[in-house]
Amino acid sequence: MGSVDFIKIPTIKTAGGFRQALEGLSIDLPIDDEIVPAPDSPLAQSIEIGGRSIGNRFCVQPMEGWDGTIDGRPSALTERRWRRFGQSGAKLIWGGEAVAVRHDGRANPHQLMLNSETVADIARLRETLVEEHRAAHGSTEDLMIGLQLTHSGRFCRPDRWDKAEPIIAHRHPILDRRQGLPPEYPALSDGDIRGLVDDYAVAARLARDAGFDFVDIKHCHGYLGHELLGAHTRPGEYGGSLANRTRFLSEIVEAIRAGAPDLSIGVRVSAFDIVPFEPDPYQAAPGKLGPGIPSNFCDCVPYLWGFGVSQDQPTEMDLSEPLEFMSILRTLGIMMVNLTAGSPYYSHHIQRPALYPPSDGYQPPEDPLIGVARLLFVARLIKCQNPDMTFVGTGFTYLQEYLPHVAQAMIRDGWVDFVGLGRSMLSYPTIASDVLNGRGLSRKRLCRTFSDCTTAPRAGLASGCYPLDDHYGNGPLAPSLVEAKDALKRRLQSV
Repeated sequence: MGSVDFIKIPTIKTAGGFRQALEGLSIDLPIDDEIVPAPDSPLAQSIEIGGRSIGNRFCVQPMEGWDGTIDGRPSALTERRWRRFGQSGAKLIWGGEAVAVRHDGRANPHQLMLNSETVADIARLRETLVEEHRAAHGSTEDLMIGLQLTHSGRFCRPDRWDKAEPIIAHRHPILDRRQGLPPEYPALSDGDIRGLVDDYAVAARLARDAGFDFVDIKHCHGYLGHELLGAHTRPGEYGGSLANRTRFLSEIVEAIRAGAPDLSIGVRVSAFDIVPFEPDPYQAAPGKLGPGIPSNFCDCVPYLWGFGVSQDQPTEMDLSEPLEFMSILRTLGIMMVNLTAGSPYYSHHIQRPALYPPSDGYQPPEDPLIGVARLLFVARLIKCQNPDMTFVGTGFTYLQEYLPHVAQAMIRDGWVDFVGLGRSMLSYPTIASDVLNGRGLSRKRLCRTFSDCTTAPRAGLASGCYPLDDHYGNGPLAPSLVEAKDALKRRLQSV
């Protein structure tokens, strides 16, 4: 099925019509016909987290801006983005940004980094968000702001955007081959990982000093924490059993609690995964990559290199270990969990459903609404089995006109506790405020998942919404993005 056959959401005129479209895909999501404004809206209800009252159910997801300075400080573009997060009306800011705990763990040479030299700048960045929120929405007492701490593992590019410098937790037969890693390429030693625990603890203390309410220990999207969750074949203290594969997290939590006992901790986790996908070269249209197909895994069964994926059928998820992981989090006293899936590097259709993929990705192998439903149904299942924990859901952006209709119904019915918004914040940062205040949606600002916010950084440019935000679309970087996309198209046509 090509994208021409997929449901085009902007052509659907009513919530009832959208409901019928989903039924045609055998998807049964809750959808409200009418959006209720604050104060009566389910989306406007406060919620208690660790003794604090959070003012509504909208959450800004953490992103990588590719627009910091070489030494890891915020730039004017970073500050603009955080000002817009403050203006958004969302009362939970889950990280706002993926911030590296040390230089060699950066996903790109312009990723923010938290250390003693940059902490004052990042503290001012947070205060910028708070000031904007206060000016736009009054009280900040019900605003909760965290910072996502990360090490990018096998997807590190700390010095040049076009030069990968992988730091791997274990050997992966498909990803190693894809990245050109020779058999002798070293994985992190147990001692290396123990050293990283200290880096996370130092960064967490600095985040507390900078005024953040919590830190997120990132365990998603193929980065180091997530890769360790799938380290079934790794020997030593950090591989094999689930207890060993979560030891990294447990030791980080222990170290943070020793140095910053008043700091809350959350975890964003890829709750399920699949075998890496790649474009089908035999179904590629001129100038485009083909639809996604599973990489050849015939010699990789049982599949022992993932988390939340069936070992016997690695194109399918298996939630048995992710559900055990929730119990481990509870034991660690972590009750805030942000649920996502997969990786933007090898399974972006389950991680970030989009009709238009990144220019170096693959065409969607399924209607993206199926990917949205998968994310939301998994969140519902995990929430039902852990009702005492607080969960942020992911995947709402692709719902476009009907994002508030589904979000309101899901919060009311208890599927999740927060509606997580990521790339939609780049094109339409005030969507939460508009929904809560009954202003209706500005359709021309809705994210249509053109994926330029991903294509741009993969070409070494700052991430932003080039199609809908004039600051980027009419800015000095726009011609470079066009050139990068044209170059890729020429390469594809020559294959």
